[in-house]
Amino acid sequence: MKRLERKVALITGGGGGIGSAAGEVFCREGARVALIDMSAEVLDEAVARIRAAVPGADVHAFVADLGREEEADRVVQQIVGALGGVDILVNNVGIRRYDAVEDAAWDKWDDILRVNVLSYVSMVRAALPALRKGGRGSIVNVASTGAVFGRKGMAAYDSSKAALLALTRTIAHEEAEHGIRANAICPGYTRTVFHLNRLGEAAVDGIVPPCVMKRWADPKEMAFPLLWLASDEASYITGANLMVDGGYTGP
Repeated sequence: MKRLERKVALITGGGGGIGSAAGEVFCREGARVALIDMSAEVLDEAVARIRAAVPGADVHAFVADLGREEEADRVVQQIVGALGGVDILVNNVGIRRYDAVEDAAWDKWDDILRVNVLSYVSMVRAALPALRKGGRGSIVNVASTGAVFGRKGMAAYDSSKAALLALTRTIAHEEAEHGIRANAICPGYTRTVFHLNRLGEAAVDGIVPPCVMKRWADPKEMAFPLLWLASDEASYITGANLMVDGGYTGP
C-alpha cells in the first residue's frame, strides 16, 4: 500500500515550489490532494504539472486568500464537501519582506504576521473537526531556518517563522488526545520559482549557500520530509522541528 493511500491532504501555498512539489509527491503516494493558493492561474499550472508527472493523480485546485480569516473556513468546507474529509494539513503559504527593524512599518509586520502566522492558525482551526474525526490526523507547518538563525533585514519574516515553531508545539500538546500530530520543518536554501524570479537563474546559481552541502535544495527535497511527517511512518513524532537545510551553519 502507498504511504498516503485513501488520505486527503490539504496544502496551502500549493501553487508554489515547495507546495506543488509536495502535491506531486503526495499524489504518487496515493493521497487525494487539495492545493490552495491565491492565483487560479498558478494553481492550474501546478495541477497540470502534477497530472503530467503522475498519471491518474487525484489533485484539485482551490482558490483562497488565506490572509483573510473567513477564507479558511470557506475553503476547508469546500474541500470537505468535495473530497470527503481531511487527514493531512500542510501549512506552507508565506510572504516575505526585506526590511531592517528600524525600517519596517507596522503595516509591513501586519501583512507578514497575518499570512505567515494567522493563516496557519485559521487553517488549523477550520480543519480540526475533520482531522479529529479521522483520529490519525497530521499537521505539518513549513517554517524556515530563519526561525532559528538570526539574519539582518528579515525581522518580520524570521519572527513569523519562529512563531510557527511555538504554535506547532502548542497544537501538538492540545490535539494529542484527538490523535492529531503536529510537526514543523525548517527549509534551508531552496531553488524555488520565487528565488529564480527575484534574483534570476544566473544569480541563484552563483550563490553558494552557507551549509555543509554547499548547494541549493530542490523543492522535492522539502516535499519528502513533509511526506514522511504526514504519513503514519512518523506516528510517534509530534511537536518536533525538522531542520531540512543541508547542514546550514547560519548567515
